[in-house]
Amino acid sequence: MVIANLIAQALPEGFGQRLVVENRGIIAIEIAAKSPPDGYTLLHYTNPLWLMPLFRADAGWDALRDFVPITQTLTSPNLLVVHPSLPVRSVTDLIAFAKARPGQLNYASSSTGSGNHVAAELFKAMAGVDIVRVNYKSGGQAVNDLAAGQVHVMFPAAGSAWPHVRAGRLRGLGITAAKPSALVPGMAALAQSGLPAYESSSVAALMAPAGTSSAIVQHVHAAVVRAINAPGVGERMRKAGIEGVGSTPGETAAMIKVEIARMEKVVKDGGLRE
Repeated sequence: MVIANLIAQALPEGFGQRLVVENRGIIAIEIAAKSPPDGYTLLHYTNPLWLMPLFRADAGWDALRDFVPITQTLTSPNLLVVHPSLPVRSVTDLIAFAKARPGQLNYASSSTGSGNHVAAELFKAMAGVDIVRVNYKSGGQAVNDLAAGQVHVMFPAAGSAWPHVRAGRLRGLGITAAKPSALVPGMAALAQSGLPAYESSSVAALMAPAGTSSAIVQHVHAAVVRAINAPGVGERMRKAGIEGVGSTPGETAAMIKVEIARMEKVVKDGGLRE
């Protein structure tokens, strides 16, 4: 919501109208896709926008067919965490422990295609382990259940998990980004800790309905990137556990295509399509 509110504050100056932020969940995708391509209805969404169709045949949309990318707004590494009762203290420990107990460990996740879900499935595929998914309605509920010992493993966004790690309620084993992040100081990347080439993050992008003109896209892009780079904004985002991006429309489309290509094989090989 931090980025969404920044966008809402940034656009009225150029459009002459107040922007209303509506949190509508998945239904927002369908509403935005069917909206007029006039720049007055935009969609700010995370990984499931382009990854959920890989997992679910009934998703009913295609991110790059039904929308025009404006900018990637944020990125946040996920944090591999376990309940302290689990006798593992490193990524290699967890992999060995899971391989010795196929199907006996579980991991918590929120919505299909979310950053924490994708990070876990990519980990399973690359590490060659069988860990059972436990699906939750919200990431917050999943983190709380993990801290209470109801589940074993999770890959939540760093901002939601780091306070629990610092308090000792969860044990952090590594971050999912390609390299260490100031958001989780002292935590090594999984790629450096036993799973080479692993990389996965929670990201979000601002999109417009397909058919929106290049002029409108560029106008909105300039306003949003200006807001992301405004003085003091970076610190606000870091406190929320995220980092601003502000990529070009072309770079945003490329990021989405790379994520789709990477996960398409994981979904197919793992028989994960519903």
